Formats: sequence, C-alpha cells, structure tokens
Amino acid sequence: MANRTVKDAHSIHGTNPQYLVEKIIRTRIYESKYWKEECFGLTAELVVDKAMELRFVGGVYGGNIKPTPFLCLTLKMLQIQPEKDIIVEFIKNEDFKYVRMLGALYMRLTGTAIDCYKYLEPLYNDYRKIKSQNRNGEFELMHVDEFIDELLHSERVCDIILPRLQKRYVLEEAEQLEPRVSALEEDMDDVESSEEEEEEDEKLERVPSPDHRRRSYRDLDKPRRSPTLRYRRSRSRSPRRSGSLTSLFYSPSPRRERHRSKSPRRHRSRSRDRRHRSRSKSPGRACGPFATGCLNKEM
Repeated sequence: MANRTVKDAHSIHGTNPQYLVEKIIRTRIYESKYWKEECFGLTAELVVDKAMELRFVGGVYGGNIKPTPFLCLTLKMLQIQPEKDIIVEFIKNEDFKYVRMLGALYMRLTGTAIDCYKYLEPLYNDYRKIKSQNRNGEFELMHVDEFIDELLHSERVCDIILPRLQKRYVLEEAEQLEPRVSALEEDMDDVESSEEEEEEDEKLERVPSPDHRRRSYRDLDKPRRSPTLRYRRSRSRSPRRSGSLTSLFYSPSPRRERHRSKSPRRHRSRSRDRRHRSRSKSPGRACGPFATGCLNKEM
C-alpha cells in the first residue's frame, strides 16, 4: 500500500509516473532504509523539509545498488505527484540548491518540452558548486549549470532514463518558443561595444591638431636642398666607392709601390756619384771659372 501511486494521479508519457524509474532500481529504493524511515507518509508539503536536508545528488552506488536520498525523494515525488506550482517554486528557490536540483529533475521527467526549456534554461546562470556521488560511492564536484546541461542533453541522469525531449530549433520554427538569449552573448556585446569605443578614441588621438598643421605648412615654405647634391656628397664621402671594380683592376701591386718608393733615393745616390766622378776626372770642371789660372801656374 505504501508503494502505490496516488489514486488521482495523472499518467505521464502514457504510463504510471513511478514506472519512469527502472524496476530494479525501484525495488532497491523500496527496500532501502531511507525509504522506509524517512519517506513513509510524506505529503507535498512535507517533501520540502526533507529536500532541504539533502547534501548531495546522485543515483545508486555500491555493489548492492544502494539508492541515495536524492533518488528516493525523486521517486516519492513521482508517487504523490505534487502540483506544478510547487515544482516551479522548487526550481525558483535560490537558498537551497539541492531543492532546486530536485525540482529540476522532476520537471525534466514529467514536464513537456516547452516547460523544460522554459524553467530549466534560466538555471544556466547558476554557477554554484554541488556534490555528486558516483557509482563507486565517491563524491565529485560539479556545478548547477552542468547538472542542468545534463538534464537537457543527456539520456540518463542519476541512473534514470530520461524521456525523449523535442529539439529546441523545432519549437522555435513552430513559434512555440522564443530564441534563447545567452548571458555570454550579452557580455560579448558589452565587450564589442567597449572595443569600438576604444577604437574611436584612438582615431581621435591620431587626428593631427590645427597647430600641427600650421607647422607643417610653414615647413613647406622653407627651401629644401636638392637630393642630387646630397647624393653626390654621400658618394664622395662613402668609403664603399674606394673598393669599386676599377680600383681592384688598376690598383698597383704592393711590390710596385715598394719599388717606386725606393727608386727616387737610388736615383739621387747615383747622380751624386756621377757628379763626383766627373769632377775628379775633368780638371777644368774641378777648377771651375779659375781654370786658366791653374794652367798658367803649371806652365
């Protein structure tokens, strides 16, 4: 009796709401201690108190397939089938993040595609950290937006096979859903606007002032030197011209330069020897203008 669905409950996706959980996992939940002690006789109002005590999310763990309290409360909500307004309040609750996760999972299991996109996509802006328990019983760190992304795109979450969800673009083409505006796109628009303002400021800084223009006009009135003169001067002064092809072909060898440097000295020494010899041989030259007097003395 305690495991039956409420009499006035509506069928979801054409079946009993509790059948959305697999039979093996469902029987493990019925046999668990948490289900027998904490979930017995719960109503829609009392589920909130139990949801506030949650400290992590997860499915089953261990070799004996033990269910987590999060999964037990999910099955309990499928059994009692609370109203939609209560589930919406679960999702909008910002104080208790695990209450929000419980409401999001229940909305994904029982809600239509339009309701899932409408109520779950705003939770992408929630970046709070949550703890998740894996199959080995170990805890992992994740964020609220990651859990919501798994609900909208994964096939299995918390060891529960999720119902098939209609694609968003199909609903947009049918005009049943408005295009989603991401918070990142708004940030990108702000960044682009700030970059455009910076570019405009840089352009204004690059524009020359009127004083600068006047100076440039004054500089144009001054006479300028012809570039040919500068080229000639630089050509005469440049040391590279000395190493041209003509200087390589017609430059004298070092031996010739040595010979030329020594030849004038040898020529001078030879001319002096010849003069000395000529003076010693010719008496007339030795006497000079008094040569006649010298002859008369000899006579």
